[in-house]
Amino acid sequence: MYNILEITKQTIREAFARKIFIMFAGVSTLVLVLFIITFAAVGLEDLSGSIQMDTGKDLGVLEEVVGGIKLFIVIPLFGGGLFLSIFSASSFIPNMLEKGNIDVILSKPISRSQIIFGKFLGGTLVVLLNIAYLVIGIWFLIGLKFGIWHLSFLLTIVTITFAFAVLYSLIILIGILSQSSILAMMLSYIIFFILSPILSIRDQIMMLADSKVLEIILEGLYYIVPKTSELGSITSDIAVGGSIYDFQPIFTSAVFLILSIALSIIIFSKKDY
Repeated sequence: MYNILEITKQTIREAFARKIFIMFAGVSTLVLVLFIITFAAVGLEDLSGSIQMDTGKDLGVLEEVVGGIKLFIVIPLFGGGLFLSIFSASSFIPNMLEKGNIDVILSKPISRSQIIFGKFLGGTLVVLLNIAYLVIGIWFLIGLKFGIWHLSFLLTIVTITFAFAVLYSLIILIGILSQSSILAMMLSYIIFFILSPILSIRDQIMMLADSKVLEIILEGLYYIVPKTSELGSITSDIAVGGSIYDFQPIFTSAVFLILSIALSIIIFSKKDY
């Protein structure tokens, strides 16, 4: 465990050195400052248009306003946050495998599985801390402004980080196989922006195409490819106080993550550097 923590800390230090952590924190701080200015400048009546401040707050309207603000934050955070996270994390493994760097790491009494686990935890922790900083900050500002402190909003930290972790496991696997950050990044973007959204509407596509072969292909891909599109919907539902009605996207994405990390360890252990 000590060795894993050392690699984790090394990955976080690498993120600091390459200004990844600072860039994330800077963007998050800018968003928080904009919300502070907006909340300070705009009254509750202006935000809702119909909240009756003299006779007491119209909680229904207030909840709708707060829900809209949460979605306004969470939806871009899920898309933009993951976009930046994939871009930032795609070079962790290729950099480690460069001649000189890998020689130093392998000269230490650390197993290769511990190296992979440490890299995975380090990259995921960097994203978790940045997402938590922004979400907790927004939650705190909304609580101060509206007096609404729904803890369910904080669960979006977990779902967004989990979606990144699933894609990051693929980045690690592709990084070990190809030593290419570009290829790992492109495959992750293809899954996130194209493949997963298309597979999420496979029922509609199959109705239009009416092809048994296409149906088998789409159904097969659906249960293999990480379901980032569904994880985004789950995140939006949780943000506004909804429940998770279908755990299948979480379960199958978790299986993908575990298999990708396991395969990465096996391949990394057999390679000669």
